[in-house]
Amino acid sequence: MAKLLLLRHGQILANREGRWHGSTDSPLTLKGRRQAKRTARYIAGAAPRLDAIYTSPLQRCRDTAQAIARLLKMQCIVEEGLREYAIGDWENMPFKQLAEEHHFFETTRNDHDFAPPGGESLKGVAARIVSAIREIHERHEGEKQILLVGHGAAMAVALGALLDENPGEWTNYPLANCSLTELMLSPAPYVNFLNSTYHL
Repeated sequence: MAKLLLLRHGQILANREGRWHGSTDSPLTLKGRRQAKRTARYIAGAAPRLDAIYTSPLQRCRDTAQAIARLLKMQCIVEEGLREYAIGDWENMPFKQLAEEHHFFETTRNDHDFAPPGGESLKGVAARIVSAIREIHERHEGEKQILLVGHGAAMAVALGALLDENPGEWTNYPLANCSLTELMLSPAPYVNFLNSTYHL
């Protein structure tokens, strides 16, 4: 049974400023690069060793994944399905504005078909990322540990969909930069640990 280790990327400037970067591409900050290196050292010393590393195509995830891959002398596999929840015209907006002016978090929790102008619906994000996670899991049979480097919102949506059978529960799964979550998919989805940052 494969263990899926979910890793949120290291800090970017938008994280520090409290802005939403979904499809917006952006590099790690100095702190984010340090977080990635600490995470890489931790994973390199952990058991069991990784069998594969998958990453979202966005730079912040690829750079976080590459810090680990370099240390372990592995290759990263880019998985489009792991990309972040894109909110179209509302990209780069402060979380406070999204909540107070657009009621984004409340609306998505109650209406999974709602999509911001030019953005994705919660239902669409859930279908995409859960499908990607399940396909990766099926690709790796046996007792293996697979690293998936992704994004806070998209992975939270996946956890809501898998653990609660309700992607609207995504706001109950806040994930810190470079936090680790161990997800098991069988016999039914559950987590061994969630949002662990002690390695940082």
